[in-house]
Amino acid sequence: MSFSSSHLYFDDLEIGNEWTSAGRTVTEADIVNFAGFSGDFNPIHIDHEFCKTTPFRRPIAHGFGVFSMASGLGVMSPLVRTMALLRVNMWSFNLPVFAGDTIRTLSRVKEKTIRGRGRRGEVVWYRAVINQDGKIVQEGEVVTLVECRPPVRESALSNTATDAPAASNTPAHEPSANGTV
Repeated sequence: MSFSSSHLYFDDLEIGNEWTSAGRTVTEADIVNFAGFSGDFNPIHIDHEFCKTTPFRRPIAHGFGVFSMASGLGVMSPLVRTMALLRVNMWSFNLPVFAGDTIRTLSRVKEKTIRGRGRRGEVVWYRAVINQDGKIVQEGEVVTLVECRPPVRESALSNTATDAPAASNTPAHEPSANGTV
């Protein structure tokens, strides 16, 4: 995906701005695929018989799998000109997520710091992953690097002044040198 005119710049974000993403239902295939991708075959995620002996009574989604899904949801809401994820300041895994649960990501701007001589800035986000019951299953702080609006250069401003058509000294009601009005 490339940036579009809908993507917000660092300059467009204000502390306290908040967005909630669309929902995404976690599937059993998501859990199995994350196990294969990550190599985390802990029985709490993939062994239904073992899970019957746990407090959850059924397999739970990988915490980092849910984190990854929530990250993807956060990329879409809001659309921001994000250049990089810099760090995760802290993250809490509060409640289990099961196949069939629908999650949303709440994103709130906590802090902004300009970087790169004004070409980009760091944004500290509070992120919460919320399930279909409105419960926060995960939450924490992530820091992203976001593109700033390009500065308007003085040369561009002076070019627009010189590119304007020359004003005529002839009033509109008087004929010009060639006799036209």
